[in-house]
Amino acid sequence: MSQNLINLYSDTQTKPSLEMRQAIANADVGDEQQEVDPTTNQLQNMVAELLGKEAALFLPSGVMCNQIAVKVWTNPGEEIILHETAHIVNFESGGAAALSGTMSQNLTGERGMFTADQVRDALRPKGRHHPVQSLLAVENTANLGGGAIWPVDQIQAVCDVAHESGLKTHLDGARLLNAVVASGTPASAYAAPFDSLWIDLSKGLGCPVGGVLAGSRDFINDAFRYKHMYGGAMRQSGIIAAAGVYALENNIDRMQDDHENARHFADLLGDIPGIDVPDANIETNMVYFDVSGTGLSAADVSARLLDKGVKIGATSDTRLRAVTHLDVSRDHISAAATALREVCEAAG
Repeated sequence: MSQNLINLYSDTQTKPSLEMRQAIANADVGDEQQEVDPTTNQLQNMVAELLGKEAALFLPSGVMCNQIAVKVWTNPGEEIILHETAHIVNFESGGAAALSGTMSQNLTGERGMFTADQVRDALRPKGRHHPVQSLLAVENTANLGGGAIWPVDQIQAVCDVAHESGLKTHLDGARLLNAVVASGTPASAYAAPFDSLWIDLSKGLGCPVGGVLAGSRDFINDAFRYKHMYGGAMRQSGIIAAAGVYALENNIDRMQDDHENARHFADLLGDIPGIDVPDANIETNMVYFDVSGTGLSAADVSARLLDKGVKIGATSDTRLRAVTHLDVSRDHISAAATALREVCEAAG
């Protein structure tokens, strides 16, 4: 089954192509801790230019990108303002509390987004009885918001409120390039209001590992210290940085195929009795759907799909998430929808 598995579990499931593997094999390498790995330096320069920032830093994971940014911008006991569905809050093992000693003020809002007025209302009075608020964080695209894209003017507005109040701003841009491709907005335009941000290499870009954190030179100098402290030193990291260089040169524009496949999958799901797609506005590569009308739990549906060679993860008792990526074709989408229909029909 594994060789023929249609894997819609996540875009982290991508595997490097033959061309990417060749780039890895041919990588020129050195000691990245001494900043002499030419391929790592090339990748960092490419990302800094793409995002319009002074400098960038290659890191082993996106979680490390977020956690280092939190560490640089905050002190223990200080507060981060962010959405209640943010990755930093829900999926990083409490890292902000454990590593930086921070607390969070979690905002609500449709599709993983909040407004400038909400940020303004969340600001605490200055005084000895209140925690210092030091950082505002945004996630674009918003994962639990269904892969939703933040409007640029809304990003600018929330960052303006934060900066006016002395807060730094950070963008969790794990899937930022999906937003760029879907909206036609340059990455640098999304990045401009933020003091720090990062992009993931191991999702839509199809690399086996890594993320790249960007910001001012001073910020990256501080981040490099925490990279070492957190065990992120990789020495001859050009071996894997080469995959990122290849991806930035070849795999950005093709993300549009993933978005079209996601919309096609949502359309096919709409014709299956018992399946509900609550948000029909599929902007990028994620489709959340509800199976309560089938009489089965999401876990049951997921297990029965896996028996048919389709992997889709359950995110709640009744909801699943399908994520398209470069290893999923239009034919795979049709086959996955057929399998789901068979599961629903068998459930009566």
